[in-house]
Amino acid sequence: MGTDGTGGQAGGHGARRWVVLAVGTVAVTAGSTFQYGLAYLIPALRAAGLSLAQAGVIVACPTAGLLLTLIAWGAAADRWGERRILATGLGIAGLVLLAATRARGMAALGACLVVAGAAGAAVYAASGRLILGWFAARERGLAMGIRQASQPLGVAVAALALPSLADRGLAVALAFLGGFCLVAAVMVVAAVRDPARAPGQAQARRGSPYRTPVLWRIHAASALLVVPQFTVSTFALVFLVDARGWRAPVAGALLAVTAAGGAASRLGAGHWSDRLGSRMRPMRILALATTAILLALALAAVFAPVLAVPILLTAAVLVVSTNGLAYTAVAEYAGPAWAGRALGIHNTGQNALAALTPPIVAVLIAAAGYPAAFALAGALPLAAAALVPLAAERRAGAADRAAGAGRAHPAAGAPPRAGPPDPAGGAGPAPAPRNHPRERPPPGPAGRRARPRRTPAATNAAAPGARPWGRTADRPRPGDRSRPDEPGSGAGAR
Repeated sequence: MGTDGTGGQAGGHGARRWVVLAVGTVAVTAGSTFQYGLAYLIPALRAAGLSLAQAGVIVACPTAGLLLTLIAWGAAADRWGERRILATGLGIAGLVLLAATRARGMAALGACLVVAGAAGAAVYAASGRLILGWFAARERGLAMGIRQASQPLGVAVAALALPSLADRGLAVALAFLGGFCLVAAVMVVAAVRDPARAPGQAQARRGSPYRTPVLWRIHAASALLVVPQFTVSTFALVFLVDARGWRAPVAGALLAVTAAGGAASRLGAGHWSDRLGSRMRPMRILALATTAILLALALAAVFAPVLAVPILLTAAVLVVSTNGLAYTAVAEYAGPAWAGRALGIHNTGQNALAALTPPIVAVLIAAAGYPAAFALAGALPLAAAALVPLAAERRAGAADRAAGAGRAHPAAGAPPRAGPPDPAGGAGPAPAPRNHPRERPPPGPAGRRARPRRTPAATNAAAPGARPWGRTADRPRPGDRSRPDEPGSGAGAR
């Protein structure tokens, strides 16, 4: 089985890699449902006596837990493999969420959600390494887009299920979230297999990929793009209920449709990046589009409220589209030896701002209203677009193409590469280029009887005193008349 330059198993094992991708997507969906879908419990939390700011703190608790363990889970996945890390993290998160059904008071509930978030962080470090290991670069953008679609899919599941379940009590909603994580953990154990690892770990010998600023710029740009994403996903339901007078279940069902659209936007962005051969160019374009749609939403909320709802729904699809591009770029640039840690650092930066966004935006909404919050969220993608390392990606692509051309067509006058030594001590021939098959010598004789025979006349003409027959098996049989100059044949007998 071949591997590409970053460790992906080129072509994988046919259907096996797609099964691994599907189960990994379910695992991340289960984690995302409770980590990013708790915003759909805000009406129930407020009905239980919490203010909007207090409910925002509860919603941010799982994200705060992520910050404590993301890098540690990534290092563990680099060392022990993805399968056991995924199953362990989801299993612990599910058990803690079931325990949260018996929590009493805001502090106890928040503590359970922090622990569950810390355990569920495993899905973000390990599942990305699975994509890097099982898929070649030519299809990795699409595969990572499918994997990254699990986050909006998790939000869609939360939007469909949590408002209705919360009407029957918070404990019912939390039990659903815990059960979902446990089922996903069982699926991981049953179906996920770690990809083969290249021997030698040449990437580890090359040193840390953080010696240049490329990864840091991707981390920073992606973290800034999280703010509009969490502003819209956290407060879209509250905006529709408070500002537009919608019922929570109806608003939740509509936002579930937009979350599915967000999942499709990540898949489309990944496929687009595969076709372009670039992750950073689509990321910059989508960041600028995010600024435009959020500024339009802020203006519509003030001057044209009837347009605010369709613009909000469009924004909910667009703001989540860039995550898969950054995630894929980080994994590819870091390489298999550093992918888990790099993705852990990446997610730590993202979730640091994700944890701060709900409470800060809630305070801003209470002080200045929804238009100000949307406008502030729309300004940050401009800075993200400036940070996207597009020039560095172009230089790296040009260097790779030049190296590939050098391997395929060596420069004139360049000394031939030495092959392995032969038994006589010589250097051996240079290996053929990969795109040109090695020439083979012509096939030898098929069998002993096909070898040319030497007749007595030919032998005597070649050298006096030579044996007339080289092999006993080649001697003519008595009475053989096929050769006239052989002893015993009719024409040659005296």
